[in-house]
Amino acid sequence: MSYTKQIKRFTIALCALSLFACKPAANVDGKKEGKPLAEVNGAVITTEDFKSEVDNLPPYLKPMAQTPEGKKELLDSMIVRELILEQAKKDGVDKSKEVVARLEDLKKRVVVEAFLKKKIEQDVKISDAEMKAFYDKNTEKFKSTDQVRASHILVKSEKDAQDILAQLKKGGNFEELARKNSSDATAAKGGDLGWFSKGSMVPEFEKVAFGLKEGQLSDIVKTQYGFHIIKVTGKRPAGVRSFEEVKEQIKAALLPGKQQEFFQKIKDDLKKTAKISVKDDILKGMDGKPAEPAGAAPASK
Repeated sequence: MSYTKQIKRFTIALCALSLFACKPAANVDGKKEGKPLAEVNGAVITTEDFKSEVDNLPPYLKPMAQTPEGKKELLDSMIVRELILEQAKKDGVDKSKEVVARLEDLKKRVVVEAFLKKKIEQDVKISDAEMKAFYDKNTEKFKSTDQVRASHILVKSEKDAQDILAQLKKGGNFEELARKNSSDATAAKGGDLGWFSKGSMVPEFEKVAFGLKEGQLSDIVKTQYGFHIIKVTGKRPAGVRSFEEVKEQIKAALLPGKQQEFFQKIKDDLKKTAKISVKDDILKGMDGKPAEPAGAAPASK
């Protein structure tokens, strides 16, 4: 096993051991969803629990969790976490003041986050008319040179690259092989790099990508990052991108401002109907140091 894979497996284990890495999969009646995958002293870990655990992993670790070794490592870490939780409860750790206070704080944050997410999804909309108006006023922003859309599989050794290229030439699925083998963050997206212009990539990679035809597969390309296999999935000439091409880009650009406006409105509306008292003099006097207990003698100079 390569050093990189060892590090990834270790990181998967650490993520899984975190108390906040996984949400239990359950119906509204409290019953768990999915098929039983493991049982730990009566506590059941289901297939839905496992899927949720994978979903909560960082993108660069997800492909590793799809391998037989990664799945075994992740499940073992979930089992160990159940054992630690069980022992912690026996020791009364879950009832300690610190844990209770942190859980209460976390509960508040989760509820607030869920409320804002729900309100934003319901009420923050960007119409086609708004996006088209932005497009018409900012046409210059959507001019581009020749562009290529490509996917790649990046590995550290030439031998690994040769093995993967042989599988591709035999009909192997590029996206699946990228998810299983690629060593960078694009693995989670099947190797997709999106659209890019000249000057965006390292010269060795760019030269090959722009020289391929749409749908064509490259030979092995060596760069400072390792060994790449490139597949071109789209090509478009220089010019102004059409509204449909940049629609999602415009939406992504307008959304943060729209969300901020909506958040400000929520704050203003809630404050209008609330009774709020702020002690400015006390706030100004706070210096970030812990307050002395009442009745404590002043420190001697």
